[in-house]
Amino acid sequence: MSRDESRAVRDTELEKERARYGLLAVVVSILAISGVTVFGVWRLDGDKAVIVGVLTAAFTAVSSMTTAYLGIKAVSNTARSMAIENRPRREPAPE
Repeated sequence: MSRDESRAVRDTELEKERARYGLLAVVVSILAISGVTVFGVWRLDGDKAVIVGVLTAAFTAVSSMTTAYLGIKAVSNTARSMAIENRPRREPAPE
């Protein structure tokens, strides 16, 4: 395996790890926000105005985090594909 091929494999594995752990961080954060929201609504004992505020804040936090993750991932993928396309190609030495 050439040096370029091994670097490409390392880069691909690194990108997979980043995607995996980034998604894990988002999912854990969403679960934490959901847990705190459920606990907060349960403890409010039916005060509808405050419950609406808590649910709105939780929805905003979850949607913002998800949108940020997907946006960063999309930009990262686009930048990576552009870098690969613009990489100079090595020509074999003439014989």
